[in-house]
Parts: sequence; C-alpha cells; structure tokens
Amino acid sequence: MSKPRINTKFGWIIFLFLAVAVCGLFVLVFPINEPPKESAVIQNFYKHRSAYERLRDMLLEDRELDRVADWGVQTTNTVVTSKPPAGDFPLKRYNEYLALLKETDAVGAFRDRGDPSESVGVLVYASGWAGDTRHVTICWLAREPVNSVASLDDFYRTPKPRSPVYKRIEGNWYIWADW
Repeated sequence: MSKPRINTKFGWIIFLFLAVAVCGLFVLVFPINEPPKESAVIQNFYKHRSAYERLRDMLLEDRELDRVADWGVQTTNTVVTSKPPAGDFPLKRYNEYLALLKETDAVGAFRDRGDPSESVGVLVYASGWAGDTRHVTICWLAREPVNSVASLDDFYRTPKPRSPVYKRIEGNWYIWADW
C-alpha cells in the first residue's frame, strides 16, 4: 500500500498564504511608527500653549505626583499605580490632568524624580516594545540642558545608537527625544 502524496505545489501555496497572513498580522499588531516631525510637535505646543503651561503649573504644585496618564497615577507615597478614586490622589485633580492631556493630544505627564522643581514633562509620543521604546516629550526645564540639537529631524537621521537630546522651543520649553 502506498502513502498518499501531497501535491507540493498546493503545499507551497498554503505556506505562502500563511506567511503573508502572519506578516500582515505583525504589521497590524506592531505598526512601523515614525516619531512626529519637529514642526508638528512645535505647532501643537503653540496651539495648546495654555494647556501645556497649566500642566506645568499643576505638576510643579503636586509635589507627591510622579506620573499621570489615563491608566492612573503614581505618587511618591505609593509604589504601585492607582486609578482614582482608588489610592491617595484626588479624583477632581486627576480628571483635570486627563482633560489637559486630551486637549494636548498627549499620552501622559511626569515630574522629575530628582528636584521636582527642575523639570516636568508631557509625553506626546511613545512607540516600541520592551527596552526599545522611543519617546518624544515636551519638557519645561529650570536649567538649559547640555545635550541640545539644532534639529530633531536631523537628529533622527544620525546613526544609532543615539543619546537622548533636547531641542529648544522657546524659553524653558524643550522637546526631549530618545529615538
């Protein structure tokens, strides 16, 4: 008795179909995502400047806050993240943060863990996975940083690996990027 033969041409067609389907699924789950152009980030900053300034003021006032986003808050008093009304952060204040983050089309905001009056940031872009996540943040810094660049668009074209850099918007406002 002979074994049934599988048509190899049909096998290759199935293999190619599955390979294309897996690649398509990969692109849907892990899209290739470029950071926003420097001009778009700056334009958004000026368009929503009062919201960025209010976020800065709130972050400087809320000394117990480390990070805030739609997933919740992390404070200096807690190790774990909580979503108000759970935890020790006021719900009304949390909702004000969320409204400002939505207005600026931002992902989240944070305070520097060193001297909190030194810097605060509003995360406007994040992409990647695990240890390879890239960020673009609009920051307010009390001091001028040493690692400044003239153009983020030029910075993105430099060879990797790169060190994080700042691009001045105006005054103490900067864009921080680690792409």
